Amino acid sequence: QVQLVESGGGLVQAGGSLRLSCAASGISTGFYTLGWYRRAPGKQRELVARITSGNSTNYADSVKGRFTISRDNVKNTVYLQMNSLKPEDTAVYYCNALFIWHDYWGQGTQVTVSS
Repeated sequence: QVQLVESGGGLVQAGGSLRLSCAASGISTGFYTLGWYRRAPGKQRELVARITSGNSTNYADSVKGRFTISRDNVKNTVYLQMNSLKPEDTAVYYCNALFIWHDYWGQGTQVTVSS
């Protein structure tokens, strides 16, 4: 049974920081592209950041320079360091693990940024 469990969300003031973690079980994340997505109220889910098995990264334009994605394959965990948070970053954040047709999602963690 594959599980992705996010943690680290919460309420923070604008300009603050949070670090999200996503721990995977049932898979070896080293083979996977790991990503963070978010869904804000009334909007579609969007890619925030992802990191390939070769550690290449890409980010949404809206978070470049503020967010950093990283991975620890020994711990089967992916992280998202979020700095200089803005109210528009408020959303449910989901982690994703993708390898060919193996596509797994976590249940999400709420991030709320107050102005």
